[in-house]
Amino acid sequence: MQATVRSFDPETRSGSVFLDDGTQLAFGTEAFDAGPLRLLRPGQRVNIRLDDDGAISVITLSTFPLPR
Repeated sequence: MQATVRSFDPETRSGSVFLDDGTQLAFGTEAFDAGPLRLLRPGQRVNIRLDDDGAISVITLSTFPLPR
C-alpha cells in the first residue's frame, strides 16, 4: 500500500502518513527501523505494510521493495 509522508521526527524515528483516501496513520520507531531508511521528508511517497491490527509495521520509500 502506498502513502504520503505527513511528518517525521528524526530523533524518535516516528511520524505519520496520509493514505490516498486522506486517512492519517501514525508510525513508530519499530516500523521505521524495519525498512532501510535513514530519513523521511514530508511529501515523499512511501510503501507501507499494515499489521493485523491496522497499524503500520513497515515503512520504506516507494522505490524500494517492502522487506519480507
